[in-house]
This record gives sequence, structure tokens and C-alpha cells, in this order.
Amino acid sequence: MFILYRMEKYTCLIVDDVEIDRLTVLSYVTKFPFFEVTGVFASSAEALVAIEKNKVDVIFLDIDMPNFNGIALRKKALEIPVCVFITSHTEYAIESFELEALDYIVKPLLFDRFSKTAKRIEEYMDIKNKAFLFKTTIGNGSIFIKEGHTETKVKLQDVLYLEALKNYTLIVTKERKHRVLLNIGTLLKENDFQSFVRVHRGFAIQKHFVQKISAQEIELQNAVFIPIGRSYKEQLTLLL
Repeated sequence: MFILYRMEKYTCLIVDDVEIDRLTVLSYVTKFPFFEVTGVFASSAEALVAIEKNKVDVIFLDIDMPNFNGIALRKKALEIPVCVFITSHTEYAIESFELEALDYIVKPLLFDRFSKTAKRIEEYMDIKNKAFLFKTTIGNGSIFIKEGHTETKVKLQDVLYLEALKNYTLIVTKERKHRVLLNIGTLLKENDFQSFVRVHRGFAIQKHFVQKISAQEIELQNAVFIPIGRSYKEQLTLLL
């Protein structure tokens, strides 16, 4: 008996105004069977037309292009889950990550470096597709969290703390940890999460679980210790 497994494929675009660089990226991408190239473009304007018409999972994007550069294109296409900038310029690195770029590669592009990026993309998309997903609030201080075909009802009053993991957030109860595909800042803006107090860039807690507050950390029930961020010390008054 044979069981066939369908490999997940991710549609991708390549955008670069330099032909040799486009061809280099294309030659590397085609070595990985989970990529499906749906467009190769010499300008951001051409790419934008394709993005508006088709679903795109990954974009490999040059920055320094005439008239309409890669940064501007990314701002118009933030719905694309994975953006990898491939550029000769290092000065855009900080801005690129503010635009949720998964990686930033400085030319000349070498295959070993690209291989690492491809692995990161595969891992990221796998997590994205299989992660616990914050689905919807259902009222009465509860939420549904989905993993695959299973949905778990979580009472927010039972959540000890939230922990930031890049684009994900861990929702931690005494029994288990749930991973949701929302960053902690976005999650804390939801009405149902207003009872949480952010005490660190990576953590938010609930007042009723606090056992002790020291200069550097907060002790919660179950002997859980949460660090206090320097810029969040004023938030401690909300816990008193």
C-alpha cells in the first residue's frame, strides 16, 4: 500500500531590474521544489499588477529600482506573508524589518546564503499553516484557539501571561501553551485582552495572578517569573 503526500508549494515572485540578478535568483529558487515561480519582473510596477490579480506567498525583492523601488512595493503588498529583500544596499535593513521582511540578503547572492533563506521560508510557512490560530472571541471572556481541525475554548481569566514570539504570541495557561498567529501588540488591542498589563516588550500579565513584585521581575502563580522591562516600569502601578 502506498500513501502519497502532497508537498505544499508556495507561489513566489522575483522582482529585480538587473537581468543577471533576476536570473540568479530564479536559478536558485528552482532548486527548491516547494517554490512555484509565478512571475519574474524587471520593475515594481509590473509586479504590482500581478500581485493585485494573484495570490502570492513569497516575494524576492530588490530595493534599488527606478521610479518605484522595492520598499514602496512592499508597503503596497504587506499581505504577502514572506518578503525577502535582495539588495546591494545595507542601509535599508532596519526599514525592511519594520515592513515585516523575513530576511535581508546583501548582493552578491550566493547559493549557500540563499539556501539558509529557503529553509527559513519553509519553516516559517510550515509554522504559519500548522500553528494554533486565534480564531474568534465568543463572549463571556473566552476565545477559541484552533489547531488543525481541533478547536479549544480558553477562558481568558485562566491565562497567566502572554509572550511575544516575533509575529506570534504564546497564550500561556497553567495547563498548556497556545501559539496564535498575531503579534502581541495587535492582540493587546483586542477588547477581550484589555485586562492584560504589558510589563516587558515580550510579556503581558494579568493582575490577579501576581504574587510578588521586585525591582527586576514579577512572580506569578505556579512559580512563574516574568522580567520587567525598563521602559515599562510605569505600568507596574496598574498592578498595585
